Amino acid sequence: MDFNLTDEQIMLQEMAHKFAVAEFTPIAKECDREERFPREVWKKACQAGLIGAMIPEAYGGVGAGFLENALITEQFTRVDMGIGSIGAATFGSENIVLFGTEEQKKKYLPPLVRGEAISAGAYTEPDAGTDVAGIKTTAKKDGNDYVINGSKMFITNGTICDFMVVLCVTNPEAEKRHRRQSLIIVEADRPGITRTKIHGKMGIRASDTAEIVFEDVHVPRSNLIGEEGKGFYEVMQFFDVTRIMVAAQGVGVAQGALEMAIKYTQERKTFGAPIIANQAVQFKLAEMATRIELARTLNYRAAWQIDQGKTDPKLNAMAKYYSGEMAIWVTNEALQLHGGYGYIDEYDIQRFYRDARILEIYEGVRDAELMTIARRLF
Repeated sequence: MDFNLTDEQIMLQEMAHKFAVAEFTPIAKECDREERFPREVWKKACQAGLIGAMIPEAYGGVGAGFLENALITEQFTRVDMGIGSIGAATFGSENIVLFGTEEQKKKYLPPLVRGEAISAGAYTEPDAGTDVAGIKTTAKKDGNDYVINGSKMFITNGTICDFMVVLCVTNPEAEKRHRRQSLIIVEADRPGITRTKIHGKMGIRASDTAEIVFEDVHVPRSNLIGEEGKGFYEVMQFFDVTRIMVAAQGVGVAQGALEMAIKYTQERKTFGAPIIANQAVQFKLAEMATRIELARTLNYRAAWQIDQGKTDPKLNAMAKYYSGEMAIWVTNEALQLHGGYGYIDEYDIQRFYRDARILEIYEGVRDAELMTIARRLF
């Protein structure tokens, strides 16, 4: 059993970190305050081959694995989780990679890695989050088209995407509720689409989040991904692999918080000595580092297994569940070590604390991950 990264993976890791330090750091506070997605940084990341790394070479990507993508994600969020969300500029396109036709792959994937397009995955609805099979957005056949009506909520890249993968009810009469949905590619500029940016989020404010409404939106039936009536199962497979990226975000934001805490406790003095000289502080830092390493190992193993064609939903759910819980705990402790200074925006730790909280909510709430793990146990 070899736990070492290859030379190529280490180079990619270092490249992603250097890019993030150079490009994220100068604008991180600004993007957080202005809730601004940094398109200029996203384009540079695309040019550097750091966006859509898992997209096959045949469609313009570098053909890296999910482990390499996790390494990039970890290094991005180690510097800033909000701007680090540029790595999700291809969100939803995994469905095209996994289930799309050759024509769909050639049309929609290359622009993503060239920095010419951003994608979104429109699954969640105002009354259907964890209950994916309970969505109500419909896509009815009308000649060679689908006509889509409904609404989606909390959609990442919602107002900035060029196209989205939308989960719709296409087979409402199907006996099994899990056989009623299908995935359909919808270009964002089609008539009948209204996109509204959601403001005032607690964290990851540089990441665009929106509500999307569809009113008689016509889409050619050739935009169907995979098989009609198989959308629920396709989305579940999609989340089985994208959870790894969320777990990597947790590892990254926690690592960044730990580094801030170490730096601050070395500089901050009380009673004539740096506070890191206190054994209680040293023990806290040691526990933080240990939890991060546990999450990192779990995440890397889960990603590696996907690349080996041995996707394990239980392991992936464990990685996301533990990484989210760990990141919230670590950022909280790091903020505590900063004392009152950690509570003001002069110090970045408060932003890391706010950003980490989403990790137990999106792409499967904490309890949903526990349900997945429990079911696989018995």
